[in-house]
Amino acid sequence: MGRTLVIGDIHGSLKALEQILQRSGATPQDHLIFLGDYVDGWSQSPELIDYLIALKATHSCLYIRGNHDDLLMQWLQTGQYSEQWFNHGGRITMERYTALDKDKKQLHLLFLESLKDYHLDDSNRLFVHAGFTNINGIHHEYFPRMFYWDRTLWETALALNPALKPDDALYPKRFNHYREVFIGHTPVTRIGLTVPVQKANIWNVDTGAAFKGPLTIMDADTKEYWQSDPVFELYPQENGRN
Repeated sequence: MGRTLVIGDIHGSLKALEQILQRSGATPQDHLIFLGDYVDGWSQSPELIDYLIALKATHSCLYIRGNHDDLLMQWLQTGQYSEQWFNHGGRITMERYTALDKDKKQLHLLFLESLKDYHLDDSNRLFVHAGFTNINGIHHEYFPRMFYWDRTLWETALALNPALKPDDALYPKRFNHYREVFIGHTPVTRIGLTVPVQKANIWNVDTGAAFKGPLTIMDADTKEYWQSDPVFELYPQENGRN
């Protein structure tokens, strides 16, 4: 039986993804769970999605939707985009996709439309890009877009008093539904780190690949992890989302 390997936010850094798959020794027997944000930042978003589509033919892969993936999907569907997306990684993605032919865009749109909002495994471990807001858990979420936009789950985990126990009346009820929750979305570089961070039962695997950090792949069982070189060093002529 293979490992369950969790991959943080990639943001167009195909070179970094190739590094971590090689460094972790990932095989077709492993189950690869990608936490979303495949695009926006570095210049290889189209090539990265081509790679992910091909990888699923040879490996066990599960692709979760990130907010940047949803923004690209909306643009490909409607031609509409926000200035905020354009200024936060979307510009380089739009430039690259404008140069693609119609068939390639359609293939990538189908991939983006197929992404999952979350994955709950048989061990009651939740894998989601950002989080959820309903205190009763994911199946009661009133606002499904929060699966890939929420930051309150991680902010609550960061602010939580470590002395509180799960049965304490003040303990966040959201945390008690799942054995572990694996997220990306909010890079740990915001708290000055570039490695996976655990707070309560929340694991954040976004180690800042869109900015100055590396890309990370982590074994969900053992918590061993492998990282790429700092991604900006792999794309020295680019700014990423810096």
